[in-house]
Amino acid sequence: MTWLITGGAGYIGAHVVRAMLDAGEQTVVYDDLSTGIAERVPSGVPLVVGSTLDAGTLARAIEEHSVTGVVHLAAKKQVGESVELPLLYYRENVEGLRVLLEAATAASVRAFVFSSSAAVYGMPDVELVTEETPCVPMSPYGETKLAGEWLVRATGRATGLSTASLRYFNVAGAATPELADTGVFNLVPMVFEKLTENAPPRIFGDDYPTPDGTCVRDYIHVVDLAEAHVAAARALQASPARALQASPGRDLTLNIGRGEGVSVREMIDLINAATGYDRPAVTVPRRPGDPARVVASADRVSVELGWKAKYDVQDMISSAWAGWVRLRPEAARD
Repeated sequence: MTWLITGGAGYIGAHVVRAMLDAGEQTVVYDDLSTGIAERVPSGVPLVVGSTLDAGTLARAIEEHSVTGVVHLAAKKQVGESVELPLLYYRENVEGLRVLLEAATAASVRAFVFSSSAAVYGMPDVELVTEETPCVPMSPYGETKLAGEWLVRATGRATGLSTASLRYFNVAGAATPELADTGVFNLVPMVFEKLTENAPPRIFGDDYPTPDGTCVRDYIHVVDLAEAHVAAARALQASPARALQASPGRDLTLNIGRGEGVSVREMIDLINAATGYDRPAVTVPRRPGDPARVVASADRVSVELGWKAKYDVQDMISSAWAGWVRLRPEAARD
């Protein structure tokens, strides 16, 4: 099969492209380069520059490269920004997905892997979040991911397209320094930034009902996440699409996490130790909408795909730090 990887020049997308190539799959990258970096695309992999809202460019890319499967990662993904710009997020994340699905099904693409998010769950009051935990997203970003799952699933049922929606938990780390995340929107790079500025890392609230009072999250190494995409793609490839309006292809909805919680305070302590800094955190007021604990149950993905995370939090921090220092040599400690 040939897989179109939308957002394949981005942080997660570039890792997925490499994992697919390592698995012997043919890939084509489709990216508007608004946040993606063309240099991340491996030599020999075609790069089509375009928006998922551009039906004509999508159709040509699918036809010219004989695409038979899609891994859709292209999306707007900043929770705070989505609150301020909901129309942008619905246009890019939902309408862009609709246009892509229309192009894919018109070309008889057989498999579709959708990048979803744990943000679909909102503030679950459970020890472990399963795929049956009610979805009550608390931001337009989370809403667009849940609506995307509905759209992907409905399209599969109507056309026979085999589909998988992967709900990512907190992604960190890098396969190599040049593939590291360049954004500062998640906890690990946010702590790196404060340390580099010789400022204390911030904890947003330490009065949560958790062992140390700070929020607990499930972290997943981006390399493990990329391998999960390969496993999902292989599973759908083994379950080819059916004829239009015949029985549907395979339909998977899976959490992608480690099933282990780490508190914000624990993460900051681990980052200080790994980077050679010793800068205690300061506590600031809670951010609205932050749940106390969101940790995945990873049982279903293990059963369905035979996938299990290999890397731990230390691996995530050390590999992310190598990428951070590559761009900011002044951050390194002797």
